[in-house]
Amino acid sequence: GAFLIPYILFLIIAGMPLFYMELALGQYNREGAATVWKICPVFKGVGYAVILIALYVGFYYNVIIAWSLYYLFSSFTFELPWTNCGNSWNSPNCTDPKLLNASVLGNGTKYSKYKLTPAAEFYERGVLHLHESRGIHDLGLPRWQLSLCLLVVVIILFFSLWKGVKTSGKVVWITATLPYVVLFVLLIHGITLPGAYNGINAYLHIDFRRLKEATVWIDAATQIFYSLGAGFGVLIAFASYNKFDNNCYRDALLTSTINCVTSFISGFAIFSILGYMAHEHKVKIEDVATEGAGLVFILYPEAISTLSGSTFWAVVFFIMLLTLGIDSSMGGMEAVITGLADDFQILKQHRKLFTFGVSFGTFLLALFCITNGGIYVLTLLDTFAAGTSILFAVLMEAIGVSWFYGVDRFSEDIQQMMGFKPGLYWRLCWKFVSPAFLLFVVIVSIINFKPLTYDDYTFPLWANRIGWGIALSSMILVPAYIIYKFMNARGTFKERLAYCITPENEHHLVAQGNVRQFKV
Repeated sequence: GAFLIPYILFLIIAGMPLFYMELALGQYNREGAATVWKICPVFKGVGYAVILIALYVGFYYNVIIAWSLYYLFSSFTFELPWTNCGNSWNSPNCTDPKLLNASVLGNGTKYSKYKLTPAAEFYERGVLHLHESRGIHDLGLPRWQLSLCLLVVVIILFFSLWKGVKTSGKVVWITATLPYVVLFVLLIHGITLPGAYNGINAYLHIDFRRLKEATVWIDAATQIFYSLGAGFGVLIAFASYNKFDNNCYRDALLTSTINCVTSFISGFAIFSILGYMAHEHKVKIEDVATEGAGLVFILYPEAISTLSGSTFWAVVFFIMLLTLGIDSSMGGMEAVITGLADDFQILKQHRKLFTFGVSFGTFLLALFCITNGGIYVLTLLDTFAAGTSILFAVLMEAIGVSWFYGVDRFSEDIQQMMGFKPGLYWRLCWKFVSPAFLLFVVIVSIINFKPLTYDDYTFPLWANRIGWGIALSSMILVPAYIIYKFMNARGTFKERLAYCITPENEHHLVAQGNVRQFKV
């Protein structure tokens, strides 16, 4: 509940305005994330940064889809493999979840952190083989079962993207609509379970003390950008294929609203199940509540295994995860492919080969995430690849468009497309509110950084340094390109500056000394 307050606030002051900005940028300029910066050449490094971030996310995001595929295959049995102990992957200490309650757990141990249930052991020992790794320094070889699942995922992505929006547009009809059907079915069934009301009550309860925690605000900000896709170059890439007079203002409002309403409704489906789990084990909601992989691959499957017709519910749930994952991954890979293909004509001429190269490259690098210690690599990438760096990239994007290209000129571009200028609210958000908010969140996320952990495992110092190296590798492209562009421009200091910040189609005016950016 506390999370919803900053989430909605950030949606209104940053998510929607920047979503609208990216759609309009892509649609007007008909370019990908890098070449769209012909409007202000010195900021082209921002485009390269978001492309690199999208590529990093692809390395580990496809692994999560591969897990979903593995679970889907494993679900086609009369009895789900994570229902009972006694399997080859189970430890001698594996405990039947029916025997677990608050008195058995004791010592303040949360049910969500109890790793000896059949569902937890199936995930960590049966799928990940985490028990065979001592840490990030001891990865081992890729698991062949997960390698095959990852290969299937990458093949699906390749054939969904190889002809551009001609194929991806058709695939999206399935991957974007099917999850809604499944979510609705899971929600209806979830709210009928015993204890569901308590779970929903906990979901909507607002603990105002949590609003004092910086992590709640940072998580809400990051989630907005992950959820809407702003900052990854995805929106710019897809909008570049729109008709010039398409109403992207309507699209921005509708899409961002539907997206966030979906997130809100999915919370009911999740917390109804958490309430059911708490009721079954006679523990508090907060003892079963968790996030990330623990929720998706341990608690939810465990809850499904207790339902009548568990095989059906498991298959339905993992089909939803699979389609959601492929849909999101397609967007990220399209941002990379369109962004670079628009910039380098040779890649555009050989798009199919380039798409294969990107797909195969992500497959090879993702193999690190499906080793015995792969979860440590995935956690590292998940934390650093698109955390502070994506917020920084969106901040620089907002500054480049609003302060260097100019809000007035950008508004004129939108008027050319749709026949009306953006209202005062949007212009204020673009120029002042969104950049100020993003700058604040970037600073707070750096100040509040804590050494990386996974459950009880603390990552070594060198791993944290590698993580920051990954984060900086994308962020450094922004200042690096500014220096490169300035040094390669011709003329005096003032002329060089003018060439750097003037749209490419107006460079002839710079030679005449007529630089719009230098005028108040």
